[in-house]
Order: sequence, then C-alpha cells, then structure tokens
Amino acid sequence: MIYNLIIYLYLLGVAIYSRFNEKVRKMWRGEREAFRVLKEKVDPNAKYVWFHAASLGEFEQGRPLMEQLRKEHPEYKILLTFFSPSGYEVRKDYEGADIITYLPLDTITNARRFLRAVHPVMAFFIKYEFWYNYLHILKHRNVPVYSVSSIFRPDQVFFKWYGRQYGRVLNCFTHFFVQNEISKELLGKIGIQNVSIVGDTRFDRVLQIKETSKQLPIVEAFVKESGVRSQETVDYTSKPKVFVAGSSWQPDEEIFIKYFNEHRDWKFIIAPHVIGEDHLQQIEKLLEGRKVVRYTAVEKSAEETSLTSSEVLIIDCFGLLSSIYHYGDVAYVGGGFGVGIHNLLEAAVWDVPVFFGPNNQRFQEAQGLKKSGGFEIANYEDFEKQMNRFVADKAYLKEQGRMAGQYVKGKAGATQEVLKKVSL
Repeated sequence: MIYNLIIYLYLLGVAIYSRFNEKVRKMWRGEREAFRVLKEKVDPNAKYVWFHAASLGEFEQGRPLMEQLRKEHPEYKILLTFFSPSGYEVRKDYEGADIITYLPLDTITNARRFLRAVHPVMAFFIKYEFWYNYLHILKHRNVPVYSVSSIFRPDQVFFKWYGRQYGRVLNCFTHFFVQNEISKELLGKIGIQNVSIVGDTRFDRVLQIKETSKQLPIVEAFVKESGVRSQETVDYTSKPKVFVAGSSWQPDEEIFIKYFNEHRDWKFIIAPHVIGEDHLQQIEKLLEGRKVVRYTAVEKSAEETSLTSSEVLIIDCFGLLSSIYHYGDVAYVGGGFGVGIHNLLEAAVWDVPVFFGPNNQRFQEAQGLKKSGGFEIANYEDFEKQMNRFVADKAYLKEQGRMAGQYVKGKAGATQEVLKKVSL
C-alpha cells in the first residue's frame, strides 16, 4: 500500500533530519523510547483508556474528557500519547494521565508491538488523527475507537477520488463526535453514519481554565491604575485601559505596536509566541523608546516599583497567557498572518473583544466570533479603525466583550455529550 511506503520514507527522513534539528531529534528519540516506557509502566492487570493528541492544541481538546472520565470512572487508567515534541515536552508531567509517551510512527510493526504492550479497552483520537495501521488493528481487535472534536472539509483527501483507499481508515472508528453540520454531511456522502454533532471540547477547556486562573501579582501591579476586571465584571470608568496581545508574531506586532506608539494613554501587555532574545529585542526596538519592562526581570528582582511607571509589559516566559487575558480590556491573538491563528477562546472567555489576522478560514471559532465580538483585520488601517471605535464608544466596547464571552459559554457542553454516548 502506498501509505506504508510513505510512512517508511517519512521515517527515513526523520532519522536523517534528526541529526540537524533538535525538535526532530527529540521526537525521534521519544518514539524509540516509547516501548521501554510502556514495558516499565504498563500494569498488566489494569484497564487502559488511550488518548492520542498530535500536539498541545489537541491535548487541550482532549483534556476535559480525560479529567471527567477519571473523575467518573476511576477504575480506568489513562494512557496519553503525543506525536509532536511541542505537546509531549510541555505536558510530559501532566498528572491527569498514568502513562505519557510519544506514539511510535505508524508502521505495521510498531502498531502491533504498541498495542500488544498496552491492550487498551478503548481509544480516543483527537481532531485530525487518522493513523491507518493503528486504527485497523484496533478495529480487528474490536476495541472501540472515537474521533473527538473532529472537523472535516471538502478539500481533505478522504473526499477525493485518489484518497478512497486511505479513506477506508474512517471505517475503523466506532463513532465520530464532530464540530459542525458540514462535517456530518461530508462523512454521510461516503457512507459514514455513526456521527454526532457535539461541538468542540475546547470550549469546555477554556471555561475550566477561567475557573482555575492564576492571580498574577506582577501583572496586577502593572495594571493597578487601569480598569481591572474581576471574575465577572469590568470597571470601564478608570484610565488607562489595557490591551493584551497573545501569541503574537512580527506581522502582528508591527500593526498593534504602531497604533499604541501613537496612543500612549493605553498600557499594553505583549506575550509573543517566540520568546527568544532576538525576537524580544526586535519588539523592544519597535516600541520607540516607550517604558518597557520584562516579566522575568521583575520576577527576579522582586521589585515592583518600576511597574506602575512602565507602559509596556513583555511576558518573556510560558504558562501565563490564559490568565493574563483576565486583565485586558481588548485582546489580540496572533498567528493570523502566518499558518493560522492561535487560541482565540482563551481570550474571549474573559468577556473581551478579540482581534485576529486574515488566515482564519479553517478555524470555526474565528468564524463564530466574527459575529460575536471578534474582529478580523487585514492591515493596520483595519486595526486602527476598529480600535478608534472602541476608544470613542465605551458602551460598544463593553457590549462586544460581552458577546465574545457569551459565544464561548453558549458552545460549552461537548465533553458531557461525548461521555453520554461512549460505552464505559
């Protein structure tokens, strides 16, 4: 089969490229060590539920399911696998799973060996994961397999004449829990009827994040003269307002920094996607002499007196962004001028209007937010026009934020819908 040939060629490419790229080297080593991890940690008397997530975003979609399943059915143990180092390296110490490892590449030998080591009683593949050999062996062994938060588009290989053979992999799933009606219709056209529209479990996850958000004294000190939001309300009367830019890239930064260099009555917080020193210096150069402070510099010195006089706070560490949106009046989520936007829901859940770039067609939450407190921009002029309206009309700003938050709350509940239909 062509698929297996492609997998072996990919495996060869990874082996060669791992000599030159640290991220690929971590993945290569992790996949090779997976069988050792399973041998050491698998309890032969336990019943394992297997969750597979390609990377960190898919993990966040699967996390509400894992945690709810553990809460309601503690008799099961959880195996969590990742494909990408950007997921595994961040969540390898996650306490919600009993075993966490890389998933060995989908060769027939690897799939057989992996499933002999674990014997899962059921499996959840998150969003876009369709590993042909693993899924066929699971089906052969009568193991229930569920696709969660999946979304399908007409341009995917399953719906092309040349993808019919590979498309058979979809018949290996016990049930699909998809995000929208289009996905259900597309699957129906190729004869797959075991489909339920439940939405996206990420909405449940961001509500969890909001409930457990961190209090950040450094950020609070920075914004303390601003309109600071409580868990449920916002005081829009005091000045200055706070703008939060999360997961930003250079094309994003060139737009919003230009605006706030001209509107210095706002404080703003930048949490860039890349926190390497070169990028941080690039941001500081764009800020044209504004009073800038880095989060870790304040953290190390334990000195907060410089915060209230600073105009810009740069978050030069990971793990804080979802809580930082709490302090904003307006948010910007980056990535929309590149491969695609990052997590809009983490911002919108805090009842703040959200800006994002034009590359968002594949993101259903972006399409929903365009009608509910989300604003697509293609250039500086778009951003300036909308920000000026926010500045001039505080009631409008508040209403757009309310709409964004309500959009998130109204889409919650996918986790419970999935578990209702799963045979445990």
